[in-house]
Amino acid sequence: MILKDKNAVIYGASASMGGAFAKAFAEAGAKVFVTNHRFETAQKVAEEIIGNGGKAEAAAVDALDPDAIEAFLKSVINKAGSVDISYNAIGIKDVQNIPLIEMIVEEFQQPINIAMKTQFLTATAAARYMIEQKSGVILSLTATPGGIGYANVGGFGPACNAIEGFSRNLAAEVGPSGVRVVNIRSGGSPDSRPFKEAIEAGGEEVKEFIDKMANDTMLKQMPMMAEIANTAVFLASPLAAKITGVTIDVTVGTTAALNYKVTNVAFLK
Repeated sequence: MILKDKNAVIYGASASMGGAFAKAFAEAGAKVFVTNHRFETAQKVAEEIIGNGGKAEAAAVDALDPDAIEAFLKSVINKAGSVDISYNAIGIKDVQNIPLIEMIVEEFQQPINIAMKTQFLTATAAARYMIEQKSGVILSLTATPGGIGYANVGGFGPACNAIEGFSRNLAAEVGPSGVRVVNIRSGGSPDSRPFKEAIEAGGEEVKEFIDKMANDTMLKQMPMMAEIANTAVFLASPLAAKITGVTIDVTVGTTAALNYKVTNVAFLK
């Protein structure tokens, strides 16, 4: 169990990506402190982890409130002795599928403001404890628009770019103290809540769009939540001890090249 005896803090734990990370960390041996601004949501994730034989505690934490974050981390330190992994998965309320020239500025700014405020508060709070420990890993998650131009994603794309830049800069500052900071760029998981909700609301039209997204990838398939979470487990583990200050791309190749023109290529000898 490559995360045995590690303590992981998850903000925005739910039935989507935050919960997937929490479950993966627990399966790898970590004790997971799961939070959400709604206690019931975090508690459901914790109960599922415990039911599967893992170790977890739930708490209600507003990840946009510096005092709430600090009080929570102090409680984790008092209970467990360390904060070894920190990951923030709270929603950033992005508005998409509207051209930038038709958006109002508040819609554009909202995801950028929320993303940078919460990432700054949770990551720097964790970093202060990790610097004292001389160890720790801070993770974040972005998506394909962080690596390429992507139409009709509103402020979500710039928010991804901002998170990735912040992750690099924080890594440069805390690295000499033994703390690693790594971002993961996902291609979007069709089993995550945003995709499921979009399918329920949009039906076949949305399914066709998701099929197109898969066709843009090099392997013609999108990464599932468990695959992104397994990447996070690796990055949080000693196996990735020399990885920091970078974005690990799990977009199945889309930020390297859109592959919709290539199908099943057979090379003749």
